[in-house]
Amino acid sequence: MNLVKRNGHSANLFPSLIEEFFRPDWMGGMQSVNHSVPPVNIRETDSAFTVELSAPGKNKDDFHIEIDNDLLTISSEVKTENNAEVGKYTRREFTFSSFKRSFTLPDSVNTDEIKANYDNGILSIALPKKEEALPKPKRLIDIL
Repeated sequence: MNLVKRNGHSANLFPSLIEEFFRPDWMGGMQSVNHSVPPVNIRETDSAFTVELSAPGKNKDDFHIEIDNDLLTISSEVKTENNAEVGKYTRREFTFSSFKRSFTLPDSVNTDEIKANYDNGILSIALPKKEEALPKPKRLIDIL
C-alpha cells in the first residue's frame, strides 16, 4: 500500500470542511500565500564570512539589517494594496509579507567593517574577520 499525497494532505482523500474553509484561497481569495523565510547560504573563506539571502522581487530599501551584541538580524516588511473597479464592484486586495532571520556572529567577525549588497534577488552580506583571526602566512624557522 502506498501513501497518496493530495493537496498537501497525506493519505486523506476527503479533507475536512474546516480545513477547506480556512484555506487561504477559499472563495477566490489569495491565490498563493508564502509563510516561509528566504533561504540562506553561509560561506567561510580565510578572510571573511558571506551570508547570501535569496529574496527575489524586493528592493534594497525593503531590507533592514542590524547588529546588536553580536546578533545579526535581517528583516523585511512589505505592504501593498491593489484596487480594481469594474462597473459597480470594487475588488481590494491587501498584500503583506515579512520575515526575520537572526544569526549569532562568531567573535572573529569585525563588526565595524560589515557591508551589504543587493543584486539580482540576492542580498549578500560580507562579514570580514578580525586581523587576529586571519591565517598567518607560513614562515621558515631557522635552526640555531
